[in-house]
Amino acid sequence: MLRDAATLILFKKDEDGLRVLMGLRNAGHKFMPNRMVFPGGGVDEGDFGAEIASPLPESVLARVQRAAAPKLAAALGVAAARELEEEAGLSLGQPPALAGLDYLCRAETPAAVSIRFNARFFVAPAELAGGGIAGSGELEVVDWYLLEPLLKMEVPWVTRLVLAQLQTWFSLDAAERASRKVPVYRHPNWEED
Repeated sequence: MLRDAATLILFKKDEDGLRVLMGLRNAGHKFMPNRMVFPGGGVDEGDFGAEIASPLPESVLARVQRAAAPKLAAALGVAAARELEEEAGLSLGQPPALAGLDYLCRAETPAAVSIRFNARFFVAPAELAGGGIAGSGELEVVDWYLLEPLLKMEVPWVTRLVLAQLQTWFSLDAAERASRKVPVYRHPNWEED
């Protein structure tokens, strides 16, 4: 059974290039131990109906709702913000402001894997998050990693595909981002919702 999950990819640019927030999953985890990943995790019951400072943008919500009921779509945004704070120490506010998030892509863990997620990947600029990086133990070595070297590292296949989608997303203007079909990864090929 697929468990709904949300991930938030924070990015920033500096003189060296585009950086994304990632960390190394703790070796004790059953799902993807010792792998570089973005902050994220399963939707909790408390994410449904949680207080928010601002909702996901209408265009984002509409795209998420193509494969999620309205209550789940809203909860996914809350889960992404909560997981960012839990795993990386960065906050979108209390309550979280979700208005700056965009929907990048979705991936389903292959059926051959015992722990399965239906993961939605959101993206937002780093300046929307406050606080300092502080790992929870779930993610270690949480930091801002340059995108180009990440693409050359040994990262999980889904992470590599999400990073490639991020590159594509950056090549689009705001109108193209708002109207694009959201890529979905189902092993072995990308499809579109």
